[in-house]
Amino acid sequence: MKPCRFQLALSALAALTAFEARAEVEGSVAIVSDYLFRGVTQTDGEPAIQGGVQYGHPGGFYIGVWGSSISWLADADPEVSSQVELDGYLGFAGEFGASGIGYDVGAVRYAYPGSYPPGFEDPDTTELYAGLSWGAFGAKYSHAVTDLFGLPDSDGSGHLELTAAWEFAPAWTLDGAVGRQWVSGHSGADYTHWKVGVTRAFDNGFELAAAWIDTDLDGGDDAVVVSATKGF
Repeated sequence: MKPCRFQLALSALAALTAFEARAEVEGSVAIVSDYLFRGVTQTDGEPAIQGGVQYGHPGGFYIGVWGSSISWLADADPEVSSQVELDGYLGFAGEFGASGIGYDVGAVRYAYPGSYPPGFEDPDTTELYAGLSWGAFGAKYSHAVTDLFGLPDSDGSGHLELTAAWEFAPAWTLDGAVGRQWVSGHSGADYTHWKVGVTRAFDNGFELAAAWIDTDLDGGDDAVVVSATKGF
């Protein structure tokens, strides 16, 4: 006998409830002394407030949003009203069997809502990314499918970052990263950036971190950045 519509509805509801039970929503809020993205300040050396939330499923799919206060657009042109970066992303992460090698692929949209004067280049940027991880080490490549943060004719730009993290004592982690930004159509704008930092995690989801960040850009943003983050 075929199930009635009521039975089908109950089955669908049960399946959805089971999916939700396995899914996980997590987020964080943070205060940083300076917001540096790929080694370049987004707040002219001033503090920023940041936060995000992510919905993930054990099957590997995730989707999230993250935001930060910024000033670089208004610094470039006082007629720009945008003071916020708002990123939306989705992806899929997992592991190659029992190899211990993880993978992560997805897409991210960097958006800067606000008003802009006529002729101002649209800074909104979309990137596709793919990453690998093994133990304490990671590598991630990002490829821009739009112009890169308002730079004309720069679609196809790429960014590679290598990371490492070492828990040298319970709740203490030493981490480092080195990255290379290639700007399509503007070879003179290519640069390398690096970071060395330490993080102290607490049982209540609170973290304190400090990092030294620099680039090989002329007049680059050499900075020591401290942050306080609360996860939930």
